[in-house]
Amino acid sequence: MSILSSLKVIARPKIEPKPPILGKRLKLIEKLDEQQAMAQAMLDGQAYEAYKDKKVKDPETGERKTVRTRKAVRPWYFDDNEHYYFEIKVGLKTLELEKGKAAIDVGKKEDLPTVISTIIKAVECGELDAQILLLSPAKPPKPPKAKTTDKK
Repeated sequence: MSILSSLKVIARPKIEPKPPILGKRLKLIEKLDEQQAMAQAMLDGQAYEAYKDKKVKDPETGERKTVRTRKAVRPWYFDDNEHYYFEIKVGLKTLELEKGKAAIDVGKKEDLPTVISTIIKAVECGELDAQILLLSPAKPPKPPKAKTTDKK
């Protein structure tokens, strides 16, 4: 008996592509986690620093290596006379939660992490999918490549 005959061989199953909203949700959750960490650092009286990994080419050796660099993160919350508000951003645009209403009334700054946690749960459940898709429309499909049948 051969070794391969002990394996179950099947035709390759067709795997359906995942809907693009899943990636958009994950990206928004990642950004909301950053906002939550920034708000927590503000409450703790600490400076918030975010980092990203960047690939750079070493000029001497020509080798590519990953370098950790600081990235600028702007807060999505703002205050007016110690009363805080929060906006959800998708790219550079502000998400409208209701028609003409984009800000969330937070109240005291101590409530910011709780409000952001609630927003994260809403995104995970798909409650903001329609608004996310309005701000970031799907990319149009690429046109098929023209086949050249110029044989000589």
